[in-house]
Amino acid sequence: MTSVQDRSQPQDTPDAAPDADAEGTWRLEVGAGTLAARSALDVLTDLNERVAAGMVAEFQPIATGFVPLDKTIGGGLRPGELMLIGGAQGQGKTTMALQMARNMAASGQATVVYVCFEHEETYLVQRLMAMETFLHGLPGKGHGVKIQDVKLEVMGSYTTAAESGEHARLGSSAKLRPALERIARYGSNLYLMRGTATASTVDNLRELVAQHQDGQRRIVLIVDYLQKVPVIPEPSEEAEKVTRIVSGLKDIALSLAIPVVAIVAADREGLKAKRLRNHHLRGSSAINYESDIILILNDKYHIVAKVNIEFNPYQAQRFRDWIVASVEKNRGGQDNVDLEFEKHFEFSCFNPTGRQTAEALVEERLYTE
Repeated sequence: MTSVQDRSQPQDTPDAAPDADAEGTWRLEVGAGTLAARSALDVLTDLNERVAAGMVAEFQPIATGFVPLDKTIGGGLRPGELMLIGGAQGQGKTTMALQMARNMAASGQATVVYVCFEHEETYLVQRLMAMETFLHGLPGKGHGVKIQDVKLEVMGSYTTAAESGEHARLGSSAKLRPALERIARYGSNLYLMRGTATASTVDNLRELVAQHQDGQRRIVLIVDYLQKVPVIPEPSEEAEKVTRIVSGLKDIALSLAIPVVAIVAADREGLKAKRLRNHHLRGSSAINYESDIILILNDKYHIVAKVNIEFNPYQAQRFRDWIVASVEKNRGGQDNVDLEFEKHFEFSCFNPTGRQTAEALVEERLYTE
């Protein structure tokens, strides 16, 4: 029989070597890497040294440019955070994510990598052109170049040049020239990439970002959209696939100390629901557990309590021009907050000023300004 004393003795393990250095660091070298634990005092000392050296970027949020949203989530996105944007088709998920990318790059706060599985880079740039023509003139209305007209202007630049025998230039379009100049000022901070079903895995996205981290610039990764990220080999169940993707994106945020934003599709029940909620996001419960912020988009007209519209047809029509962005989860502050933004989808953008929703919504939630 083995005694208690015998069982307490260190055992020979070829793949793991425990170690505790003079400073009290607990460390275990294993085949897959290193496990290390630091005392709270060591962490506090390290933090103090970093603050003294001015290394405080991780405490400075990166504003999304959507004013009431930034206020709700504590000023913006922080390193290590995963934000999910959910909604049914046509609610403006890509529009909001691309506008966030534009805002963060244009403000000089960060370099943004926008990975899109549904649109080519050229199409995203055309949306940026339309967006710039409109946002530059806010708060006025009746200006800007609509997305379908951007294509006409691009073709017009070529046709005009061909007829005159000159070299074609986008800048020859007087309507697009100001937008192009603005994009040129921040374009080097915004990277667009077409996601693929074979190469754009979580591991490859992590490696792509890691290779370009230089300690001088902050990076934000945006994925459009989560369920399209490939997992190789692909699991037989979508829930398992989504769990691995969302866990992987959260790990990218933590291990590389960057904010990650991902668009999430709705499930079948969510598409039929009166109001889409976080439990309607397609995949698995890991979506709710791994994320730090969940933002759900709903058309305001469909989720406002009937008492607000049944006796006022004009009011009902006005509500069709707004989206309600509900902060369903917010680890860093208040959640269950309903914000609203005016849609300008013909210009591929929202009015970013927004406001808190004042009307009663379905499920009897009521907020006042």
